Amino acid sequence: MRKQFLVVIGVFLLFVLSGCTEDYGNDQYGQKVPAAHVEGQWLVINYWAEWCPPCRKEIPQLNVLAEQLQNQGARVFGVNYDGLQGKELQAAIKAFDIRFTVFTQDPAKRLQLPRSEGLPVTFIVDPQGKLRDQLLGEQTAAGLTARLAELRASP
Repeated sequence: MRKQFLVVIGVFLLFVLSGCTEDYGNDQYGQKVPAAHVEGQWLVINYWAEWCPPCRKEIPQLNVLAEQLQNQGARVFGVNYDGLQGKELQAAIKAFDIRFTVFTQDPAKRLQLPRSEGLPVTFIVDPQGKLRDQLLGEQTAAGLTARLAELRASP
C-alpha cells in the first residue's frame, strides 16, 4: 500500500512539475505574471515608448483590442522599449492611459522575438509560442482583429 502511495505521489509531482514554467516577471503593478496567464494563447505584444507619437495614437486601439479579446484565448501585452521601471514606468502608463498588462521584463529572448529598430512594433505569437507576425507602425483594433483571425485560420 505504501509503495502504491509513493508511486502515485511521484507521478503527481512529475505531472505538476513538468507543467510548471518560469513566470514572465512582473507587471506594471509589481504583480507576478504567471506563465499560465501567458502561455497557451495568442499573444499580441506591443513595444512602445514615451517619445513615439504613433505609439500614443495606437495605445487607445490596443486598449479596445484588449477588452475585445477577453475570454477569447488571446491577450494584449505591452513592453516599454526603453526599459522604464518603477515610478517612471508608472508615470508613462498613466500618461498613455494603458489598460492592459505591461511586462517590466522584456520577453523578447524567451519568445525569440527579433529586435525592431522602429516603433511602434507589434508581434503576434501563437499558442505554441511561435512568432507568427511582426507589424511595424501604428495598428488599429480592427486591423489586429482581422490579422488574428487570418492567423488563427491558417496552420
